[in-house]
Amino acid sequence: MRFDQTCKVMEIYTVANSHMKLDGGAMFGIVPKVLWTRQYEADENNMVNISMRSLLVVDGERRILFDNGIGDKQDEKFFGYYYLNGTDTLEDSLDKLGYGLDDITDMVLTHLHFDHCGGSIKYNEDRSGLTTVFPKARYWVSKQQWTLAMDPNRLEAASFLRENFLPIRECGQLELFEGVYDLTPNIQFRLFNGHTAGQIIALIRYGDRTIVNAADLVPLMGNIPMSWICGYDTQPLVALLEKEDFLKESLENNYIYYFYHDLENQCCTLKQTEKGIRPDRSFPLDQVTNI
Repeated sequence: MRFDQTCKVMEIYTVANSHMKLDGGAMFGIVPKVLWTRQYEADENNMVNISMRSLLVVDGERRILFDNGIGDKQDEKFFGYYYLNGTDTLEDSLDKLGYGLDDITDMVLTHLHFDHCGGSIKYNEDRSGLTTVFPKARYWVSKQQWTLAMDPNRLEAASFLRENFLPIRECGQLELFEGVYDLTPNIQFRLFNGHTAGQIIALIRYGDRTIVNAADLVPLMGNIPMSWICGYDTQPLVALLEKEDFLKESLENNYIYYFYHDLENQCCTLKQTEKGIRPDRSFPLDQVTNI
């Protein structure tokens, strides 16, 4: 979708990718199944189907992609754990929008867990080595996250697959930063640590509104209530406090959340209720200009 005349140079698109399944209990932590299944259907193995939906922002001459899914490098056994499904691919979805892999100038990796960065790297033509999927892009990772991925803790070690990110550095395309960072005048990076150290949450300015690329700070719309903390968060109490502060800021400033993992809900706004901050309106990204 193209933004209106208040932001002529910016376009923003949802970029469909494959889906995966994860354990519903893990997605909602201590929340009982009887509660979360009111919003998300579980299969016979207690798994919920989630998306790996990227976000493309065209800001002036820059074409900025946020996260890129699980990729296709791992073996059948690995993919068998995650029940990949759906017919969309990142490359096909970009092509439908009129863009190719060579068009991406900035690849933002919110963090280096395999389901967010696996599509960064592919085998070369003769499968003798690995190379970057986006050959002309700068790959943005926080220094804190990169340091952790290179020497992970025991809890996250299985989520950091070096073949997904080491070739970025080897190809000379890695960009590291620390703290709050303005990628463009319209896009600001902030770092959050509850899910994993140095996760990037991007605030994208559009006129008098802000779109938040929520990544795994709030992976699903159902994770918005305060105690609905994802079991994959490595520091759940930190995640809770970070979410509490950011939800208050989001409500005060009327932010719009864009979800990477929520298959049914692309975006939502927030509202204050007697029970705390909750989702208000859920809508596709192409309806943002009407909200």
